[in-house]
Amino acid sequence: MKFSFTSVVAFAAVALNAGQVQAGPIAMGLCYSACNAGYVTCCASAGAIAGTFTLGLGVPAALAVCSVVQGTCMAACTPLLAAPTP
Repeated sequence: MKFSFTSVVAFAAVALNAGQVQAGPIAMGLCYSACNAGYVTCCASAGAIAGTFTLGLGVPAALAVCSVVQGTCMAACTPLLAAPTP
């Protein structure tokens, strides 16, 4: 198998920088996904479909709690952006 010069240089660059990887944005994205999954589950248990209602007068308290918990969860995920994750 013959490798081109470009392929060898690209592989060397990746191999030499492998120790300097920071996966903070990936961890934050996974955390956000978990928060959203919990939000959808919470809304479903309250009898609503996530994204089909607004928080105004007359909204059930359970849906308001779901939104508050999701906001708290998302705020807890934000510091993961800067966290170095090997």
